[in-house]
Amino acid sequence: MVGALVALQSRINAGLSVEVGGGLLAATISFGIGLLLALLITLLSKQIRTGLSRIPHALRGKTLRPWQLLGGMGGAWLVTTQGLTVAVVGVTAFIVAVVAGQVAGSLAVDRLGLSPAGVLPVSPQRAGAAFLALVAVAVSGWGTFLVGGGAALIAVSLAASAGIGISVQQAINARVSAAAEGAMPAAVVNFVVGFTVLFFAVLVGIVAGIIEVASFPADPFLYLGGPIGLAFIALAAWAVRGLGVLLFGLLSIAGQLAGGLTLDLLFPSADLVLGPPAWLGLILVILAVWLAGRGSRRVSGGTMAE
Repeated sequence: MVGALVALQSRINAGLSVEVGGGLLAATISFGIGLLLALLITLLSKQIRTGLSRIPHALRGKTLRPWQLLGGMGGAWLVTTQGLTVAVVGVTAFIVAVVAGQVAGSLAVDRLGLSPAGVLPVSPQRAGAAFLALVAVAVSGWGTFLVGGGAALIAVSLAASAGIGISVQQAINARVSAAAEGAMPAAVVNFVVGFTVLFFAVLVGIVAGIIEVASFPADPFLYLGGPIGLAFIALAAWAVRGLGVLLFGLLSIAGQLAGGLTLDLLFPSADLVLGPPAWLGLILVILAVWLAGRGSRRVSGGTMAE
């Protein structure tokens, strides 16, 4: 369900990007709304405020490192790429590229032990899955590359980099969640960091004359990306603590693929059509996800082992 919401968020933020005149500005608006909602919930919840107060203690005790508070940068980049790429390649191609980045990124994340699940070795199955996922991106985007050329290639590359960012974000947000003893404090920190980065990026763009602020759309549906992101980040921070990055990633990927495919079938972007390459790419990325999950099993204590 969370993965399907990510696909929906991608379509929403792409629409918002068209209305306001840029993916970076759309991402800032989306993150700003999510931050306001997170702060409102924090004001109403003593438990969340208590959780936030535990974070400075964790930093002083070195159970949490300062750089582990920067997960919001990964979320900011994901939301930015949604606005920049979905209108070019469609939701399905965007999700396939993100999935490829997630599968490849999870190898490094789990190998480095960034999440509370600990260090997981890179097995031949998971290395093969990463390669297969990259092949899936090339196959699914083949028709789009022929039509869109360099723009489509850049768009897919950006989406894949966002997938890598998601893997890192989920892992270190889970660390913050563990230190705060709650998922919502981690989500609040995530939105504060992400919005700060985006705000200053937009400010620099406006001063440099690169970004022009257009009129804001009246359709309230286009402002739901922030609340959806808040739900995703909070649930991810909670789930990764018990499932590990890989298993949570596999589950959310299934939802992303189903949601992206449904959106492109029911509400296709521009003149995009799901042809044989797109369907073959979907099949390949599903095989990659299955291969990545082979040899991974749940063990006691909520960790995963090869």
